[in-house]
Amino acid sequence: MPLKRSDWLLGNIEPLLLYMISDQPMYGYQIIKELEKCSEGYFSFKEGTLYPVLHRLEKEGLVRGEWHVLESGRQRKYYHITGKGLLVLEERRVQWPKFFAAVSMITKLPLTDTR
Repeated sequence: MPLKRSDWLLGNIEPLLLYMISDQPMYGYQIIKELEKCSEGYFSFKEGTLYPVLHRLEKEGLVRGEWHVLESGRQRKYYHITGKGLLVLEERRVQWPKFFAAVSMITKLPLTDTR
């Protein structure tokens, strides 16, 4: 049975989320929209996929959620990366190019845009 794109994404969503909030805190829906925009639609997540991962990252101490009250009175939870999260993200940043280069060597596929 072929691996679906969503299966590939689920295996790599944690570092993507850490990266997205490493520059600025974001709320869930904002993260979804930014991932979609930055990847030109390739990364398209539903809230039901995103929030369990954010909660797991929070439980592991990689992100910290903080509620903000909007002018409308509604609340929105913003996610901030922690020091531990930054260390994990840096580890992944070092590993990714090595991993993709190794896959490229094995598969003989160039490391170029294949959309």
